[in-house]
Amino acid sequence: MSLTALGRFPALRPRRLRRNPALRRLFAEHRLHPSQLVLPLFARHGRKVRQPVGAMPGVFQLSPDQVVREAAQAAELGVSAVLLFGIPRGKDLKASEACAANGIVQQSVRLLKRELPDLIVITDVCLCEYMSHGHCGVVQRSRSGARILNDPSLKLLALTAASHAEAGADIVAPSDMMDGRVAAIRREMDRRGFEETPILSYAAKYASAYYGPFREAAESAPQFGDRRSYQMDAANAEEALREVALDIEEGADAVMVKPALAYLDIVHRVKTLFGYPTAAYAVSAEYSMVKAAAAKGWVDERAITLESLLGMRRAGADLIITYAATEAARWLKEG
Repeated sequence: MSLTALGRFPALRPRRLRRNPALRRLFAEHRLHPSQLVLPLFARHGRKVRQPVGAMPGVFQLSPDQVVREAAQAAELGVSAVLLFGIPRGKDLKASEACAANGIVQQSVRLLKRELPDLIVITDVCLCEYMSHGHCGVVQRSRSGARILNDPSLKLLALTAASHAEAGADIVAPSDMMDGRVAAIRREMDRRGFEETPILSYAAKYASAYYGPFREAAESAPQFGDRRSYQMDAANAEEALREVALDIEEGADAVMVKPALAYLDIVHRVKTLFGYPTAAYAVSAEYSMVKAAAAKGWVDERAITLESLLGMRRAGADLIITYAATEAARWLKEG
């Protein structure tokens, strides 16, 4: 609203609507609800495994039985969905376990859908956790160095997504940032009869310093170089809109911006321009920094977490992926 427009309203006193909690709740423009939260979980082989992630207090690598336990606690508090990442027994140059019928994600999906059929299970579709070199695609080495091959990676990504759908995943979420992967995944899933399985695309995924703690949790640090040749440059906004437009054109049903807090302008522009269901991923360092500051007594963990998540909603996010989903849902229930 312009200042000129404001001049048409006499005696405007916004503070009247802020003077007590009941009025503030009544006139709140945006609300945060547990059903808008998605909990990421890291699955690894075994039973009764709860291996702490040192850089992320409260986050664990979990065996499938413990994945179900963690998901059930979140669901009980109203969290609608989980996002699964897999940690394989072994890695190779073909990402063999990524699309294996009995891979760790596939096992976990089947168990989750059996035990918690109403919970939405989203699977991260990428190759970095399964590749021995830690990159998100097939690598070609030469005397001049190594490069990530886009098109040969698409087949592996499509097979991986289809294997997740076959295991029972409700939504597949490609996070690799290879060009054309949404179209390749859509074709393969349709060919196998999974036309109704949606794709939530990591459409604007930036090469970010905020991913540091995640590398420990997913055991996915690249063994050479970095991911800047295929993930987005932090300086670019218009490029993000082009990436989102391409993924929508290829068949994405929903889109994601990652990271969230430093990229709220991108979240807002994506939602405003396209109107598609939009996710924001509150990434590992966002979570870990709050935990570290709260442990020192420097910040109120509850207040700062809920304020950050509300900011993502205000920017336009329809759903928020956050490692604090269970805690935030509990705080929201407490009021």
